[in-house]
Amino acid sequence: MKLMEKILSQENLEMAIKKVRQNKGAPGIDKMTVQEVEYWFGQYREEFISKIMNKQYRPMPVKRVYIPKANGKQRPLGIPIVVDRVIQQAIAQVLSTIYEPIFSEHSFGFRPKRSAHMAMEEVLNNLNEGYEWIIDLDIEKFFDTVNHDKLISILRENVKDAVTLHLIRAYLRAGVLDNGLMKRTMVGTPQGGPKEFYQNMYSFISIC
Repeated sequence: MKLMEKILSQENLEMAIKKVRQNKGAPGIDKMTVQEVEYWFGQYREEFISKIMNKQYRPMPVKRVYIPKANGKQRPLGIPIVVDRVIQQAIAQVLSTIYEPIFSEHSFGFRPKRSAHMAMEEVLNNLNEGYEWIIDLDIEKFFDTVNHDKLISILRENVKDAVTLHLIRAYLRAGVLDNGLMKRTMVGTPQGGPKEFYQNMYSFISIC
């Protein structure tokens, strides 16, 4: 079975729909709610899958919203339509089975069955073993500057499926609707949607 066939399998899609509904979240630009998405897939699933498999599907732009940060600035978020959130979740579920075995055992962010509490436990264990330094760092505007070509090139090393890579690139370049204005996204990724999808993209960069 090809990778995209696994992603679009009925079992995987049902898991993704369930996850998206559990996460709730606001509608995207088409105003579809998470309560409506299961019915939508029941009506249009086969046609939708055919478009994806033939590289004809074009994701809709994400809706730009802003939330306040502690420093007084605003953080931009991008809210995909619910259907795209389901597909992104489905992609993340399958790609995780590829990448989980090669992640560092000391990596805890955005991984299944791992948490910030587990990371803190490891830090405490290291301190008890005699380590003295803890370094906290962040990459400024990392989400806004991810190079799409570099990301796809890294993914291609382990993801041997052209349809999957084509769809991921389509999501990266879906664009943003901000106050009624459409903006292209040639670099960077939106912060929003299923956290597993984009955060796994960033994690894939970090292991290379």
